[in-house]
Amino acid sequence: MRFSTLYDAVDLARAEGALDAAWREVKDNIPLEEREKARTKLAYIVASCALFAGDHAELARRAVARFKKGRVRPRI
Repeated sequence: MRFSTLYDAVDLARAEGALDAAWREVKDNIPLEEREKARTKLAYIVASCALFAGDHAELARRAVARFKKGRVRPRI
């Protein structure tokens, strides 16, 4: 279950809102066949950042930054 480490209803709602906002920002740059896996990865990132962000907008920004950092592929 996504966000199973969040017990407070406010934290859970903030995380869900942040995931939706972050997903809207990144999904168009992800191939269709990779989207389900990418959204799951983003949800884990949101959950890991949830206790360190003040509001859902900050949480979404942090999650997107971490997600993009992890998607950088070295050029060969």
